[in-house]
Amino acid sequence: MIFVCGSVEDTLELGKRIGNAVRPGTLISLRGSLGAGKTVLTKGIALALGIGESIVSPTFTLVQEYDGRMPLHHLDLYRISGCEEFEMMGGEEMLYADGVTVIEWSEKIGEMLPDSTVFIEITILPDQSRQVEIKGLEI
Repeated sequence: MIFVCGSVEDTLELGKRIGNAVRPGTLISLRGSLGAGKTVLTKGIALALGIGESIVSPTFTLVQEYDGRMPLHHLDLYRISGCEEFEMMGGEEMLYADGVTVIEWSEKIGEMLPDSTVFIEITILPDQSRQVEIKGLEI
């Protein structure tokens, strides 16, 4: 499925739709360049999960956890070197966590992602809108 989001609000709304479609154990791989809207999409997912806390990209902490109708585990792997470092930080257990796990920069551990992973690719279009391609989840 491909969606085009023309604004931050559109991206939040798409995130809410995704958040309403996920089930416990869902793993979401978010891919896109810096500033593409990965964290904005995650904010929408969090809203759908009933999470009122402010969602920020966990670039320096690597993992943020939030409580809602399902737990949300938000990982940002921008600063890690790859699979070995991810394993050393105990990240592999997050791939099979309860609730929903959203991983920004998941391409760094691509070979570790299970077959059931939902892949979301965000591309910035020339007019600055976002093309969001979702594979593995019906919304």
